[in-house]
Amino acid sequence: MDVTSPPPQPLDAAPLVRVRDLRLTVPSAAGPVNILRGIDLDIAAGEAVGLVGPSGSGKTSLLMVLAGLERATGGSVVFDGNAMTDLNEDALARVRRDRIGIVFQAFHLMPTMTALENVAIPLELAGHPDAAVRATRVLKEVGLGHRLTHLPNQLSGGEQQRVALARAFAAEPALLLADEPTGNLDHATGETVMDLLFALRARNGTTLLLITHDPRLAARCDRQIYMEDGLARPGPPSA
Repeated sequence: MDVTSPPPQPLDAAPLVRVRDLRLTVPSAAGPVNILRGIDLDIAAGEAVGLVGPSGSGKTSLLMVLAGLERATGGSVVFDGNAMTDLNEDALARVRRDRIGIVFQAFHLMPTMTALENVAIPLELAGHPDAAVRATRVLKEVGLGHRLTHLPNQLSGGEQQRVALARAFAAEPALLLADEPTGNLDHATGETVMDLLFALRARNGTTLLLITHDPRLAARCDRQIYMEDGLARPGPPSA
């Protein structure tokens, strides 16, 4: 078994995410830079995986390729039966819209839209007739029922990240990709946001890939993967 495989699953259960020999090379003035150098990784449905490693090790690049936001230069990614590395941009956008939630360190909220609009409009674009009702429900679940009509600049950093969480979970994604979601928050606020993230993930059965430098957050996941120099192995770093 590959060392980055999840715990054994039923014989007929394919992993939600299957990555094979994934490579990403980008040009630079000094010549090609190999960011991902042959990643093999399986993530089971419902599993939470912590992705740890030093800055520049390729963690965010791996997440971007899994989300279809970056094109790999070699290898394959299969997510929920979709060969992501073979899809065109329109098809990738549909998969992201319907099946993948993403939370970044930066909140990426639309500054001229209210908290409710930031969550509801992506649902409307995806064709959900109950977008406003669903958005209101999820915002209440993250403790922002009293902030529905506030603009991002009227919200604290922690509140903005909770809006981003609500937006990511509102479409009930099969996979949540989170890249240092507490990186712009103080310790106490970050703890609150992560408690919400793990609670929503557990309630919805969402598969989670979490990039973090915080060993305590990584330890809350079912399994850790350590990345260094574009390669992955079981974590944590001391393993």
